Order: sequence, then structure tokens, then C-alpha cells
Amino acid sequence: MYFDYYYLVLVVPTLLLSLYAQFKVKSAFSKYSQVQTMRKISGKEAAALLLRSNSISDVSIQRVGGSLSDHYDPSHKVLRLSEPVYDKTSIAAVGVAAHETGHAIQDKEKYAPLVLRSTLVPVANIGSSAGPYLALAGIIFRMNLLLNIGIILFACAVLFYLITLPVEIDASRRALKVLEHNAVLSQEELKGAKKVLSAAALTYVASALTAMANLLRLILISRDRR
Repeated sequence: MYFDYYYLVLVVPTLLLSLYAQFKVKSAFSKYSQVQTMRKISGKEAAALLLRSNSISDVSIQRVGGSLSDHYDPSHKVLRLSEPVYDKTSIAAVGVAAHETGHAIQDKEKYAPLVLRSTLVPVANIGSSAGPYLALAGIIFRMNLLLNIGIILFACAVLFYLITLPVEIDASRRALKVLEHNAVLSQEELKGAKKVLSAAALTYVASALTAMANLLRLILISRDRR
């Protein structure tokens, strides 16, 4: 009874927010993918320009498949841009490329939250994949120790989601700043890029809230079993 009740009250609202966030980011990206930049600069070209302007020469740029699969890999110093971003000259493409470049700038400056997030990746992966299953097994087999281990592991994943928020918001802030400083986008185009990046930020907020809601749900279930 508690299991379903907590899921309905805590988790379902955050899942709905996640769906809304996904809709917003896809809608914003789709809209500004149709608007070309005045300079006709592609995502790859924008990223290369911004890397040079920040004296970053050890980061390569690669094309990857999929849509909105763009990311910066600090362990391999690679900035990976998806098909709709890599060679497109839209406001959305340049905005996303600049955001990922923002992560490369963070890496160069040893931005503390990024360093901490990178350190937590292995533990967070284990926590997000194994934690909920261990907790569920603890509930089914009435093993409090297993339930508590699952909660602790999942808490590590939640911490990762929480640290991701300032990392992503700061990367977007840096992106808009360097785009303006290097005159890559006009003031009007920057407004469009900001809308795309703000919509993307909402997805990270939704993910963090969903993770926190699931963690709280497990804690409440654990409490009710005592």
C-alpha cells in the first residue's frame, strides 16, 4: 500500500515534469534549428572557434549519431556533437555546441563541481543501476540490511544528479558569454540560444527532482517497515 502511495504522490509528479521538460527542449531545439545564424557558422566551427579563443588546443571535436546526444568527455578530451549540431548553421546548433564547449572550459579551469561529478561517475553508475534493485529485493524479502544498502547506493546517484545541476547551468552561462564576446551570434540570436539552453536546463532539474523523489520514497518505505 505504502509503495504505491508514495510512488503516486512523490514520483509521478516529477515524471510528468520530466515529460514536460523533454517536450520543451525538443520544441525549442526544433524551432531554432530552422533559424539560420547571420554568420552561417556551423556547430563544429563555433565550437572550434570558442576553443581557440579560450586557448584550448588539446580537445578534439567528433561527430556522433543520434539527436541531442551531444556531450563533452573530460576523460578523453573530446567534444562530441550530434548530426543536427555538427555541421548545421542554426541558432540551436551553435547554442548546443557552445554549451558543450562550456564544459571544456570548465575542465580547463578545473571547475570544482565538474571535477567532483567526474569523480562520482563510477559510483553513481553503480548506484543508479544496482541501488533500486537491491532496495526492491530488500522490500520483497524483508531484509532491512539489503534495503539500506540499496538506499545508500542510490543516494550516491542522487548526489550525482544534484551536482550536475550547477555544472550544466554554469556551462550554459559560459556558452552565452563566449558567444557574445566572440560575436558569434547577434543579440537577437543570443535570445534564441538562451531559450534552447534554458529548456535543456529544465530537463536536468526534472531528473534531479525525480531522483530525489525516488530516494525519499525508498527512505519512507524503509521507515514504515520498522
